[in-house]
Amino acid sequence: MTSDPVGRTVILIGKPDCHLCDAARSIVTSVCDDVGADFHEVSILDSPELADVYAEYIPVVLIDGEQHDFWRIDADRLRRALS
Repeated sequence: MTSDPVGRTVILIGKPDCHLCDAARSIVTSVCDDVGADFHEVSILDSPELADVYAEYIPVVLIDGEQHDFWRIDADRLRRALS
């Protein structure tokens, strides 16, 4: 795994009308903007496969396809994981 955040991909898995997802989105977008990582968001409502795996854990943050965190996302922890 590279230590350069540029080229790393962060995915936020959530759903609409989720207050934890809204808070996570704010944190993840800010950290990704700061370090230069790519950010994408997906909804469990659009993917039965994701809903089966993550419905009880949203919001979930993946870094390069691997689960990093869920429920309450910590900006410092995410920043450390990306650098």
